[in-house]
Amino acid sequence: MKTTAVVAIVGGESLIGREFRDQVAESRLPVSIKLIGVDEDAITLTEIDGEPAILTPLDEANLEGAAMAVLAGSVANSQKALAIIAQQAASPAVIDLTYATEQEPAARLRAPVVEPPGYLAPAGGIHVIAHPAAIALVLFVTRLTAKYKLRRWTAHVFEPASERGKRGLEELRQQSVNLLSFHPLPKKVFDAQVSFTMLSSYGEDAPETLESIQMRIERHLATLLAGWGAVPMPSIRLIQAPVFHGYSFSVCAEFDQRPDEEALARTLASPEVDVRAKDMDPPNNVGVARQGGIAVGSIAADRTNPKACWFWVAADNLHLMAENALAVARPLLKPPASGVDK
Repeated sequence: MKTTAVVAIVGGESLIGREFRDQVAESRLPVSIKLIGVDEDAITLTEIDGEPAILTPLDEANLEGAAMAVLAGSVANSQKALAIIAQQAASPAVIDLTYATEQEPAARLRAPVVEPPGYLAPAGGIHVIAHPAAIALVLFVTRLTAKYKLRRWTAHVFEPASERGKRGLEELRQQSVNLLSFHPLPKKVFDAQVSFTMLSSYGEDAPETLESIQMRIERHLATLLAGWGAVPMPSIRLIQAPVFHGYSFSVCAEFDQRPDEEALARTLASPEVDVRAKDMDPPNNVGVARQGGIAVGSIAADRTNPKACWFWVAADNLHLMAENALAVARPLLKPPASGVDK
């Protein structure tokens, strides 16, 4: 009887955990999914693809026998899962969607959609999926520099609340409701008003700073761009936007020669880059929901610099990260062995 590889998702009910398992289900990979709770201490019920599923606690028994462990919950639980895996005789392949392991010696930053041709992934170790904003920017600039030489480029990155998980979404929602009803604002995630405003930094009591997130994006950008030769690093500014899902980017690129806007659009267009023509509505974070890659539009020459152009870019942060995780997972999940029950 044929057996299937088991993929254990630690944090199966997190936003990125749900997105990854949805993409695995759509891919029809011959695997079975085991959901392991983010903070739960008891077995709970959930669903996969409309069918009942069990969310099990994070312990040694529930990780044993898995061919792959996908870390998608809290940093603390990712570290706990890694400690359990380290004690197992047959360790599963590990994909980290939480950045909890990026400082581990065995960690390798991965983003198959922007890895250069001929890139050989390490056979072992931990596969840390790059930050979705970094993936989107590298996907944009490597398409552009396939034909054009860049002198410099700048990107304003508009961060969605879903990057802070379910707690971020709920705080934005509750702040919006409370503002309209003149009630106090919850501030456990952002320690600032994020609803109906833009933030260049969080409050001092926020569990994570916007500056630290920007630094992660910059690190991941530098690592991913290193494989592409002489592509310059951008200057970026991360801004917290009052939106639930999806990144938006305002990018200005300066070239060696005056660019032609239509030629730029043709250069960018690819299966991973949806270019919106001038007669089409420009992309936005709502319109790219559940869409792979990135969307680019509103390509316009800069009025004060004849060698520069502006671009508006949008990407679904959860989908982009999950599709890269799935691309990492495919070659790691070998075809299941077959046998006969005795």
